[in-house]
Amino acid sequence: MKSFRSLMGEQVLLPIIQADTAEQGVQIAKAMRDGGIHLVEVVLRTQASLEALVAIKSEFPDMIVGAGTIIDVQSLDDAINAGADFIVTPALTPTLGQKLSTCGVPVLPGVANTGDILLAREFGFKELKLFPASLSGGAKFISAMSGLFSDAIFCPTGGVNQENKDEYLSLNNCFAVGGTWVASPQWIADNQWSKVTQACLQVTA
Repeated sequence: MKSFRSLMGEQVLLPIIQADTAEQGVQIAKAMRDGGIHLVEVVLRTQASLEALVAIKSEFPDMIVGAGTIIDVQSLDDAINAGADFIVTPALTPTLGQKLSTCGVPVLPGVANTGDILLAREFGFKELKLFPASLSGGAKFISAMSGLFSDAIFCPTGGVNQENKDEYLSLNNCFAVGGTWVASPQWIADNQWSKVTQACLQVTA
């Protein structure tokens, strides 16, 4: 099975799509795609999330589309059945970790402290999402982990933005950053898709 990092390739931004309708999800994905993005995370926070994930995969077969906000076995099963290319979680439990370790697609589990990292390692996960990054030590925490867990690499999300992303990306054990700043809810509400594209280009160009 491929690693999550290998799916990312040269892309250092994990952009998050939160859609109220499938059509809106496709529009957001298109704007991100126009901004040089080939991999997106659809967070399962609305009733239309799974429908949006399916629609994006259908509209843009060349894109890698995963599911985020996976918080239990049911949401994991729903995401896998919808065709998610990868899975992202905000946290990890023993029950969820066991299921994730055999789900068949790359997983980026959420951690917030050293205990979480140890739990993730018990299930074989060394590519980790620090969440919420701004409340969990941020770049200083990730830097400190380089000595303790030399084979762990991180993708921080939560409080990451255009202004601080480079602080994270300068760390050897940080391979990407995740965030919502490239898809402001106001831009989405106003159908300002070019602003989404431009925000993505600021990261990918």
